[in-house]
Amino acid sequence: MKRAGLLRRLWKPGSLRNELLARSLLVLAALLLLIGVFQYIVMKDFLYRNKAEALEAQILALPRGILADWARPGIREQIAGGGSDASSAAEAPALPGIPPYGRDNPHVLLPPGTSLATVDEEESFTDLIVENGTPAPRLTDVQYERIKEQLKQRVPAGYQLLTDSEGNEQLVVFRYTAKSLPGGSQLLIQMGVGTSSMKDILHNQLLIFSSLALLALLAGTLVYLPVLRRALVPLSNAVQTVEKTDAGNLNERLPLQQGQAEIDLLARSFNNMLDRLELSFEAEREAKEQMRRFVADASHELRTPLTSIHGFVDVLRRGAADHPEQRSAALRSMHGETKRLNALVGDLLTLARLDQTPSLHKQPVRLDLLISDMQPQLRLMAGKRRIELEIATPTVIHCEADKIKQALLNLFHNAVQHTDPDNGIIAISLFAEAESGGRTDDAGRAGNDDAGRSGIGVRFHDAEKASKRYSTDDTEKASKRYSIGDAERAVSDDSDGVAERAASVGNIGLTVADNGPGIKEEHQAKVFERFYRSDASRARKDGGSGLGLAITKAIIEAHGGSISVDNSGTLSGASFHIKLPRA
Repeated sequence: MKRAGLLRRLWKPGSLRNELLARSLLVLAALLLLIGVFQYIVMKDFLYRNKAEALEAQILALPRGILADWARPGIREQIAGGGSDASSAAEAPALPGIPPYGRDNPHVLLPPGTSLATVDEEESFTDLIVENGTPAPRLTDVQYERIKEQLKQRVPAGYQLLTDSEGNEQLVVFRYTAKSLPGGSQLLIQMGVGTSSMKDILHNQLLIFSSLALLALLAGTLVYLPVLRRALVPLSNAVQTVEKTDAGNLNERLPLQQGQAEIDLLARSFNNMLDRLELSFEAEREAKEQMRRFVADASHELRTPLTSIHGFVDVLRRGAADHPEQRSAALRSMHGETKRLNALVGDLLTLARLDQTPSLHKQPVRLDLLISDMQPQLRLMAGKRRIELEIATPTVIHCEADKIKQALLNLFHNAVQHTDPDNGIIAISLFAEAESGGRTDDAGRAGNDDAGRSGIGVRFHDAEKASKRYSTDDTEKASKRYSIGDAERAVSDDSDGVAERAASVGNIGLTVADNGPGIKEEHQAKVFERFYRSDASRARKDGGSGLGLAITKAIIEAHGGSISVDNSGTLSGASFHIKLPRA
């Protein structure tokens, strides 16, 4: 059982370590096989060439007298006859001066297993060592003729592997005798030797190499296992970290510097993915929390006027309907609550439409003229508060004029709610940023030429005079005179080339500031949330629903702009900063 557990621990099916080990051993085995084949071929060629050179050296070492005797007429026939009939060879008398040929011939010292033959110019083949027991293999006349031609042209004939009459393979070489033989004739000497001894050497070498290759594979296995285990430690750490990571725990991170480029890249990508997931989950939690607050606040805001209306209805049912004064007061209160309820529902519908990526009907609009046309309405909303308008330059933007006007009115209404009715100051500034990011003021001064027509550059410092100048009747006339269409038509007329000058600037900036108490820094990041109030009691007393700034932000962002708030303006209160892209 322990051995089986050890084997399962060392060899896990589908394990990356085992896969790498198997492939590494496979590559090593393939390399060893290639080396073995190459070594076998080289060794075989080396042995055969050396043996061929040794045979050629033996041919050159043959005694010159023997070569002369072989070339004499009648000798080859005697040798051939003796080769065909051993008894006649034994009984034939020796010729004068010719030594007998056989195993005991001291002049022909050849190793056992060597064959020796000659081929004369008439292609007559003679096997010289008849008693050696190793017959010389014979080629065809055409092959001998080709070999002779090569040797005459001093082209090395090399060696050939031939099979003799007994089926044994021999390595055979060919060489001519010297021309100084009797009669100037030449003999082609053929000497061969069996290849069995060389094959035995090759087989022994192959066996040794195979044994060493198996030992190398075994040693490779023992070496690869700890090396692969050490190399896969970063990956194992990554797996452990991933196992600890789930939707409830996204704080785990992989170490980046582990010494392996691929693992480091994987760790970096995995950490980035965790960061994105963490941000997504955080955004989802925040969205759910905002939705929860939104539903709770909306329910509360809707319940308050409904509760009031229900209470006044109970009062009327209990007899107040019979008293004109009580009935009139109850109806006025009910009318006010229904107006508030209607306004709240309208704001909720506006936010719902803006949340669904609204399709705005954008047109080129002179924003400076649009603000100037709103002066009568702003004056009525401000009451005795002082309004300061500073329109620094004629500006043209692509927008839906009604939406921009609604956003500006929301900011102005917010400033009215948070400033003193008698001593309050509300400043509206419109300017254009240059391409470098600076603020341009020169072009707007020329807009004062239109002050009599549109109110550009007008500052209201005297509330009493302003009230006299813009009475209710004047406001109605002004509203008829300065409609939104005037700001749109001003761009199409462009008699003064204002649009051309406005196109040379960067973003459009719009600031609404007041001298109220301002907004505390901890509330500044949340004032644009729905139903958020830094002072809930005051907002409810003033009739605010907490949706105005949220609607304003949605409108500005739908136009590709941004809005922010701080207390860093020239006045002591809050300053809302809007940036819109130029046309």
